[in-house]
Amino acid sequence: MQDTHIWHQFHLHGQKVVLFCLLLITCFFSEAEAQLVKTDNLPNYDNRWLHYGFSIGMHSSSYRLQYNDNFTSPEFDSLHSIMPSNSFGFSLGLIANFRLAEFLDLRVTPEVVFYENKLDYNYIRAGQSISEEQTVETTFVEFPVLLKYKSMRRGNTRMYLIGGIEPGIEATGKKKDQNDESKLLVNGTNLSAQVGFGLDIYFPLFKFAPEIRFSRGLLNMKNEKENPYGAPIQQLATNTVTLYLLFE
Repeated sequence: MQDTHIWHQFHLHGQKVVLFCLLLITCFFSEAEAQLVKTDNLPNYDNRWLHYGFSIGMHSSSYRLQYNDNFTSPEFDSLHSIMPSNSFGFSLGLIANFRLAEFLDLRVTPEVVFYENKLDYNYIRAGQSISEEQTVETTFVEFPVLLKYKSMRRGNTRMYLIGGIEPGIEATGKKKDQNDESKLLVNGTNLSAQVGFGLDIYFPLFKFAPEIRFSRGLLNMKNEKENPYGAPIQQLATNTVTLYLLFE
């Protein structure tokens, strides 16, 4: 019930949150541009072998699926298709950045991520099209381990590329009935490959970075417990695009 309330509030205020974040980014960029003509901020910041920070993320996620042989069997003759749709969520995380070389860092960024993934089951019954939505709400604790390749610093900005892997485990904290036939069941572990890019902006007291990261799930999330919603699916994996706001 608590998860449903959180998602309801997020959907009600999602556009306001996005607009606020875009305004915040615009303000940061304007300030950074103004500081380009001034002295360099935090000139020795990147020489430290370790520094910390935190992140706020907003993502769009969806499942990608593969049908199995049951989909064409008479048992599912009325099932026309299963269509995934994009859903929005958010994350909160910490940052530990280790300097490996002048232009290369190792980053460990544990985070709590709130997902909501949807699948539309489309049926044709008695000549009519009927759609039934399955919503999977999960809370994951994820541990991205990433390499960050940085460009040469120019004034108070620096571009970078980032990539690595992200193991995750579900931490919803509620007991699940694995024999429930009223909903799609998914596994509580995942592993994703990640790649992205961002821009470091140096301010007098901290460093800010907007970052876009793409994540592709490598594991089959479909639970082995068969039920009417999982039976026509062979594989179920995740796709996620995240906008991060990093403060270090």
